[in-house]
Amino acid sequence: MIKRLSWLGIRTERFSDLATFYREAMELEVDHEEEDFVVFKLPDGSKVEVFGPSDQDHVHFDSGPVAGFEVDDIEAARGRLEAGGAEFIGSIQRWEPTGESWSHFRAPDGNVYELAEKG
Repeated sequence: MIKRLSWLGIRTERFSDLATFYREAMELEVDHEEEDFVVFKLPDGSKVEVFGPSDQDHVHFDSGPVAGFEVDDIEAARGRLEAGGAEFIGSIQRWEPTGESWSHFRAPDGNVYELAEKG
């Protein structure tokens, strides 16, 4: 079911410090940047997204970094995880320009994770 780790999201009060660290010390490539939001793209195509304190779309990222797991069929994977005890946060989100889909869930350990399907 899970193909690979494809995404990592971090919400932090120290947005500027972390974005600078990823950009300069880790030499990650910036793919997209806005106020309190930056996307870094890794050579294998996976992404790291950093959200600052003014970001209101990811307030549920309250347990630390959120890892995203890539799947071939997000609907089937979501059903399987729900049956296994995962509590999903909202519906499946879709980004029409790329065909990507994602859905966040809280696992039995209390942490938030993501399922992602590439377009």
